[in-house]
Amino acid sequence: MKEKVIVVIPARGGSKGVPKKNIKSFLGKPLVQHSIDYAKQSHYVKEIIVTTDDKKIKNLSKELNVSVIDRPESLSGDKATTESAIEHVIESKNIQDESIIVLLQPTSPIRPKKSLDKILEKFFKENFDSLLTLSPIHPLTWKINDKPKCMYDYLNRPRRQDFQDKDLIYDENGSVYVFKVKIFNKSINRLGGNIGFYIFDEEYGKQIDTPLDFKVLEAIGNYLNEADDE
Repeated sequence: MKEKVIVVIPARGGSKGVPKKNIKSFLGKPLVQHSIDYAKQSHYVKEIIVTTDDKKIKNLSKELNVSVIDRPESLSGDKATTESAIEHVIESKNIQDESIIVLLQPTSPIRPKKSLDKILEKFFKENFDSLLTLSPIHPLTWKINDKPKCMYDYLNRPRRQDFQDKDLIYDENGSVYVFKVKIFNKSINRLGGNIGFYIFDEEYGKQIDTPLDFKVLEAIGNYLNEADDE
């Protein structure tokens, strides 16, 4: 790969749902470290950048030998977007259009081991402009608005065990995004151009937004670790 691959990890100090979430211990180490360690598994990543407004996260990142960008207060509030943080990183580091950014969100700490290189290989092989990870969910879903709509044929209700891959719908799990910087700069959006996807199994498709999520994902992580040890 001639393009420079750069991982960006946005890690604010504040969080409404789980206070100090990104530095909180998860499966024995700070939450943000799981994304840093995942990035370090890749043979293609040339630089890892953590963008943060938090001193503890900054110090941890430096201890782990990754680059740090001081995120300004204007980009650190609850209403600040991830895109604004990425744009700030691109400008601060003068990242060129030819580069590739991998966005890893700390709120998705459980990812298949060493999957990042497989994701990047698919991205380059199929010449995508951007790519995201998805996870399957069962299609027994409804849309609730002025007129509720069932998204499956309830008159011929299928059994869950009868679903085939073609019947599934997929959730944007927020775990990994890959995109060309030149595509991002056109619309200040992580997705654009020729969009690809990479499927994570359902157990890897959860995010931490609440204290309950934190407990549930720790249980999933412990289960997966025990399965690896067997």
